[in-house]
Amino acid sequence: MKQVYKITYPTGKIYVGKDSIGSARYMGSPDMNLVNADFEALPEDIRRDYTLRKEILWESCTATEAELSAKEVEMIRLHRSNDPAIGYNRWPKLSTGNDLDSCPPMPTSQPPA
Repeated sequence: MKQVYKITYPTGKIYVGKDSIGSARYMGSPDMNLVNADFEALPEDIRRDYTLRKEILWESCTATEAELSAKEVEMIRLHRSNDPAIGYNRWPKLSTGNDLDSCPPMPTSQPPA
């Protein structure tokens, strides 16, 4: 069973990932340096006793690996887990809304002569 899941950490941040076999124990592979840095800011009692939540966002018995990967990207964007303030995904890169800055300028129309 292919799945896309969301992990919620005690930091309040999330990680969205995919699993090709549907393992109940698989919790993804976020950058542990990012997670550890946020954990350092938590009170000691929380760092010593915490729970991770795994939520299945989507699953399929028939999806291809390409479809699974596309669904993962869709869910990352939907949940904004690639926004460093919200989550631990660093890919796909968060759109800043300035993507058009790299486009060539549109031609200007000239009034008829």
